Amino acid sequence: MSADRGGPAQPILIVNGLRKYFPLRGPLGTIDAHVQAVDGIGFDVRKGETLGVVGESGCGKSTTARLLMRLIEPDAGEVIFDGDPIGHRGISIRELRRNMQMVFQDSYASLNPRHTATEEIVFGLRVHGMGSKQAREQAHASLRLVGLEPGQFGDRYPHEMSGGQRQRVNIARGIALNPRVLILDESVSALDKSVQAQVLNLLADLKDRLNLTYVFISHDLNVVHHVSDRVLVMYLGKVVEIGPVERIYGDAAHPYTRALFASRLSMDPALRVGAAPLSGDPPNPVRPPSGCRFRTRCSLATQACAASEPLLREIAPGHQAACHALTGEMADAA
Repeated sequence: MSADRGGPAQPILIVNGLRKYFPLRGPLGTIDAHVQAVDGIGFDVRKGETLGVVGESGCGKSTTARLLMRLIEPDAGEVIFDGDPIGHRGISIRELRRNMQMVFQDSYASLNPRHTATEEIVFGLRVHGMGSKQAREQAHASLRLVGLEPGQFGDRYPHEMSGGQRQRVNIARGIALNPRVLILDESVSALDKSVQAQVLNLLADLKDRLNLTYVFISHDLNVVHHVSDRVLVMYLGKVVEIGPVERIYGDAAHPYTRALFASRLSMDPALRVGAAPLSGDPPNPVRPPSGCRFRTRCSLATQACAASEPLLREIAPGHQAACHALTGEMADAA
């Protein structure tokens, strides 16, 4: 696949109707129900941007990342990479993974404990057909790009490195194939704040130097605000809002997004959160509410919210939200 074959205006990723349900099996092995982890979501990722993905634990962020990488197969929907569908009608999974790589949260578990840093990177390059000598040279070049001198760190095993160093090896492995997209799934969440800042600065530098596009998944709203160009908000397997970062953070539209941001902790004692911005627990993903899945915790909910599911609609240029109260559908239903 040639780089940027669709031109700068074409999104690098287009996601349509992506769905993944995980079966729950009973004592006899029969499927009794399904966890609706990701349920018919759609969005795009523009070339050269960082799309931040936020939401509560269990909302489907990490499942979405694995669906994009085809680490798990979707039940329905499609992912289009720079104009080509993924699968038998378009590019192969192998070709997709040459162009899109993923960095996981657990820097230790995602590395082979029997591989040195160099061997870990070489292994992936060899899988994709690169010769041994070239793969080793490329591995060393990737380590240098992430600030690890191969002579000092190349022969170290994961247990001989700090968490920040291991995550740099993971990033080096991710960029070794010269991909166009990096999916970063909570990639700095397990790091100390000082190390986290260093890795975020590294990611920003690599993005500019290598012309990368990022999908940055995190529960840390402040980090997402710092690194993102646009933000996608998920709730219980659905996309509820997406738009430019400053608009989402400065003028969030969806009631869930507003509650999510209101829950952020502040270092200023005068800005302490006195009461929880949301009441009640998230609904069961096995049996989610009808209509809008947020309605059971929403102060704006009416009968219209239970009767039909709100669709993502544009409420301002480039800003979409899925809420009947924002689109006038409550008034229409009344």
